[in-house]
Amino acid sequence: MAAISFIVFLVLFGIVGIWSARKTGEGDKDYLLADGTVSPFLTALSAAATKNSGYMFIGLMGYVFTYGLSGIWLVCGFLFGDLVAFSFVHKRLRAATEETGALSYAALLARWGGGNKRMLQLAVGTLTLVFLTVYAAAQFSAGGKALSVLFGWPSFAGAVIGAGLILVYCLTGGLRASIWTDAAQSLVMMGAMVMLLLASISGAGGVDGFTTQLEAVAPGYFDLGVERFGGMGALALFAFGWLFNGLGVTGQPQVMVRFMALDDTENTRKTGIYYFAWTGTFLLTTFVVGLATRLYIDGTGGFDAELALPTLAGQLMPGVAVGIILGGIFAATMSTTDSQILACSAVLSEDFKLKGWLGGKRLATFMITMLALLIALFASANVFTLVIFAWSALACGLGPIVIVHALGGRPTEGTCLAMMATGLVTALMWRELGLTAITYEGLPGMAAAFVVYGIGRVISR
Repeated sequence: MAAISFIVFLVLFGIVGIWSARKTGEGDKDYLLADGTVSPFLTALSAAATKNSGYMFIGLMGYVFTYGLSGIWLVCGFLFGDLVAFSFVHKRLRAATEETGALSYAALLARWGGGNKRMLQLAVGTLTLVFLTVYAAAQFSAGGKALSVLFGWPSFAGAVIGAGLILVYCLTGGLRASIWTDAAQSLVMMGAMVMLLLASISGAGGVDGFTTQLEAVAPGYFDLGVERFGGMGALALFAFGWLFNGLGVTGQPQVMVRFMALDDTENTRKTGIYYFAWTGTFLLTTFVVGLATRLYIDGTGGFDAELALPTLAGQLMPGVAVGIILGGIFAATMSTTDSQILACSAVLSEDFKLKGWLGGKRLATFMITMLALLIALFASANVFTLVIFAWSALACGLGPIVIVHALGGRPTEGTCLAMMATGLVTALMWRELGLTAITYEGLPGMAAAFVVYGIGRVISR
């Protein structure tokens, strides 16, 4: 029954995507930006589903399983950093999209404020192509892990199924199909997580039994982080750093392109209300379910923490419900992956100007999907590491440039390139040196890029 209910959801996603393709028009703008006609509700659900990827079901779940209550600082950073960015970036970004006529994120950054910074467009496109392909591979890997635990299938099966289904609707409907399926997938994601939450609390004897048992799980599991990090100062630095993860959404083309496709700049606020209502509810529910995994799963004996959620589902839920949970995991991975693949397709066709050589946007979509699938099949890193690595690179490489433009700054092309390089290198070095236990690499990476902007302003005077 689990397999049947799971397959039903896959078929549903495919039908929604193919049906939406009936409304797809001709031309690049329709394929890449849905002709700028997406409603606030669909924009919000699509952006939320895209941002809250399979990482939430697999990577974040594993983190909370391991570190307990102190994982709340990641959740707070995801949400409140995103809220800060929304307060001044998204509406101006939508207006700039209309003014410049840009069809890709790289083109928008190159034209924002006037001119056409061709070198910047190529650099942004390259960064997008490299790290979003890695990010997409992590989503395929997350789906494969879930199938392996619940059905005993080889892990590559989930990756192949996800890639095949995404190709079915992305090749036919472009961004419009991606957004419509994202909306359907967001509902399945939320439903799956709420089902697990209710089952976890019920199995523990209600809310009182749930909290009492959690406190007894392990020494320090209910520590907010003071003991783990060795004091309030160290905890504050760690928590503050994760705000930059949320702020780093400004550097994520796969998310921000949803707001570029919004039907009207004046609808940005309404979109934000829907977006944060869904995101806040989903993040809190996910966090509590993450805590619950330790009540039912023994964390000893080399258990892979990233398998906590599918393992929990297998223990608590009947067959049909397990299929729904797996559908939720797949919905999370697919809603992000299709967005990333289309963003990379835009790079090849619009930024690198390879439409003629590639034979069109759809061939670019196929090529990126196959590349991400190959990385997923052969990469050894876990989902948490792959996602944070890719998110950080884009957040620090692109986010500061977007923020500066949204605040009215007009950096030169040279300054933008220097900001990108400095932010990216700083973040990657911070991670390579093992300093992420102190604070998330987005903090030093983005800070370094802003310092470069300040220096550039002084020099240009």
